[in-house]
Amino acid sequence: MNSQEVATRLSAIIVDDELHGRENLKLIIENYCNEIEVLGCADSVVAAIELVAASNPDVVFLDIHMPVLDGFDFLKEFEERSFKVVFVTAHEEYGINAVKVGATDYLLKPINIKELKQTVKNLVSLRKKVNQSMVQNPEKLVLPATHGFDLLEIDDLIRMEADGCYTRVFIKGEKNKIISHTLKDFEELLPNDRFFRTHKSHLINLNYIKEYSSLSGNSVTMTDGSKVELSRRKAPEFLLRIKAMLKAL
Repeated sequence: MNSQEVATRLSAIIVDDELHGRENLKLIIENYCNEIEVLGCADSVVAAIELVAASNPDVVFLDIHMPVLDGFDFLKEFEERSFKVVFVTAHEEYGINAVKVGATDYLLKPINIKELKQTVKNLVSLRKKVNQSMVQNPEKLVLPATHGFDLLEIDDLIRMEADGCYTRVFIKGEKNKIISHTLKDFEELLPNDRFFRTHKSHLINLNYIKEYSSLSGNSVTMTDGSKVELSRRKAPEFLLRIKAMLKAL
């Protein structure tokens, strides 16, 4: 696999309550779909939620019919979905509901390798379209707009907030904009020496921080007056980044 293929590789997790289903799909992906890296597998919705939080995958291959909580219950746990969903099930009757919840594709068991490879091809194509529509040079960001595009100075971006499958962008001296890309897309594109993901719903420009508080839960106040939640898991890394910035001044 060349360096370009590695760069465009998608990370994935597999969610299926049946051990055979998990292992079989993982084996097929590893043998026939080099564009996908399987980060892990989960045997329940609860385990899958924890695995998403830990691994932040690009794709979730999701079984629908599982005991206690099913695949649709899993998706209800994510107000902001930063991953694509491919349903993998033996129950064809769930197809309409899969479309309604925004699944990228729908595969029937037993897995047809040709159909799986086409699904993966579609996933890679979607990723390329996102990258092409969010063009960046070192100091500017080109974002798609209704009648063309917006050219924004990266240093003018104060923060970004997840809004379902969209992102609300807060810009210095301008009205905020709603962009049809996920927060994860912005996180991957913007320079990580200036931008930090404080929470699953928030990405901030470190240069616009006004105040940090650990009272009543961690939070960061920005120069525009907005208060952004800082997750407990992210707090240590955040404090290290701030210390590094202060030393560099």
